[in-house]
Amino acid sequence: MELRHLEYFVAVAEELNFTRASRRLHVVQSGVSAAIRSLEREMGVTLFDRNSQRVALSDAGIALLPEARATLDAARAAREAVQAVGEGLRGTVNIGTMTSVPLVDMPGLLGHFHADHPKVTIRIRVAPSGSAGLAEALGSGELDVAFLSLPGPPSSAIEVRPLAAVPLVLVVRADHPLAGERRVPLARLADEAFIDFPPGYGNRGVVDRAFAAAGVERRVTVEVADIATGSAFVRHGLGIAFLPAFVAPTGGDPESCDLAVLEASDTTLTWSLSVATAATRKPSAAVRALLDLVDEHVREAAAPDM
Repeated sequence: MELRHLEYFVAVAEELNFTRASRRLHVVQSGVSAAIRSLEREMGVTLFDRNSQRVALSDAGIALLPEARATLDAARAAREAVQAVGEGLRGTVNIGTMTSVPLVDMPGLLGHFHADHPKVTIRIRVAPSGSAGLAEALGSGELDVAFLSLPGPPSSAIEVRPLAAVPLVLVVRADHPLAGERRVPLARLADEAFIDFPPGYGNRGVVDRAFAAAGVERRVTVEVADIATGSAFVRHGLGIAFLPAFVAPTGGDPESCDLAVLEASDTTLTWSLSVATAATRKPSAAVRALLDLVDEHVREAAAPDM
């Protein structure tokens, strides 16, 4: 079995299209098809169910995919370790992140990393399906590192380093009947329309669990994927929202006069940010260097001003 054949297999498995895989690999399509046939003959199985309309992984292909990724990761790590001796770090780091999370200066962090390791290619993917999707992409090998928010304990498939924890506060319009109160129980919110993230996002999971534990049903009528826009939807009368404190309006905000910020009185709601890697794959040298830089970044952010 050649590593090249596994590389071709992974590309086709991710693209589910031989033409797109050949373009990604910069190889003619016939060469990709021949490599897949050779791999199937060697293993004695069909790896893809394919016809003129579609390409799909077979059961054998599904079983092979994580092992093929792990084998390619191990080969890459060995190659990078040798190259790093005399040439500095090389390779690619695939990073998943969320939108509008100011707790980590992502451009500054990655700019610092690029300055230290210019031969490492950085690829960034913003979460299309929230932290749940990022965790799944880590487990499948599509991502090397992810900045995510999990509503509960992580699965055994990923390793998590906590970075920060922020209270979730309730934001309502200043003319809302609850606006004059500082703390409110969840039961008082049963008839409200809520603005929240789609299922799969960490803060949505935290709030859903809290209401379920309290035996209170709630209505989510607006789902947004950008945490920074939550207050704007509240301001325009579309509902109320539990938002991380770092995006909630404050007294110094010129637009805060038409909004009020409250707390839940019968539960503690916390939004957490973590950096995660796959538990089943050894991080490459480039990933380890990035994680070290993240640790340094967090320590500096937490240090008191002198």
